[in-house]
Amino acid sequence: MNDVIRILEERVSLRKYKDLPIKEEDLDIIIKSATKAPTAGNMQLYSIIVIKDEETKKKLSITCDNQGFISKAPVQLLFLADMQRWFDYYDYCNVKEICKEKNIEYNGPEEADLFLACCDALIAAQNAVVAAESLGIGSCYIGDIMENYEVHREMFNLPKWTFPVALLAMGYYPDDFERIHRERFDKKYIVFNEKYRKLENQEFEEMFKNRGNMDYEKLGVENFGQFMYLKKTGADFSVEMARSVKKALENWKGENI
Repeated sequence: MNDVIRILEERVSLRKYKDLPIKEEDLDIIIKSATKAPTAGNMQLYSIIVIKDEETKKKLSITCDNQGFISKAPVQLLFLADMQRWFDYYDYCNVKEICKEKNIEYNGPEEADLFLACCDALIAAQNAVVAAESLGIGSCYIGDIMENYEVHREMFNLPKWTFPVALLAMGYYPDDFERIHRERFDKKYIVFNEKYRKLENQEFEEMFKNRGNMDYEKLGVENFGQFMYLKKTGADFSVEMARSVKKALENWKGENI
């Protein structure tokens, strides 16, 4: 097992951090590694906001589904899907004029551009995660940054064609930290050859057999699927995330340019 594979095997989400600021040289390495990530057409359709301000971190710990540990992370990296920069550059380059000359319709960013920019941002974020792990710095993805779009847009002065797709809470591992690895599904349920395949009922039984050790009657449900839907997919934070993303899409595709 080489060092890269070992890092991927050992990495866990870190929610408790050593009370120590991240060294600037380490942060520089992490960010540089992020910018080396694969990117569509070498366009780097993302931006990264470095967050150290204590008040901002405290506010994020509330707006991101009331998760107190977020405020304890020495550094947070906010990854934005960003088409704004390129369309500002197109304005600078008089792209509208050349489109008129060539009888080409000039459009603002479409939904497809947002999806592509989200891919770019998340790939860069994962590069940052792996680089950080190699330096003894743990991280936790905060998908809840997609909630409360209006609040986060104001907090970070986000222009129209940006979207906060991932927040990384980062800090050094505590000296007494014990890694507990959560079991992943067997690859036979996740990886298919050539075409997608829906799972059979028996496969679901096998797939989840190690995840159902709980008192369902006490929880007011009959099985693990019901528990997970109520806890995750149908929970209040998921409802807010759906509302927030819809609002972001309305803004993205509002008045065209």
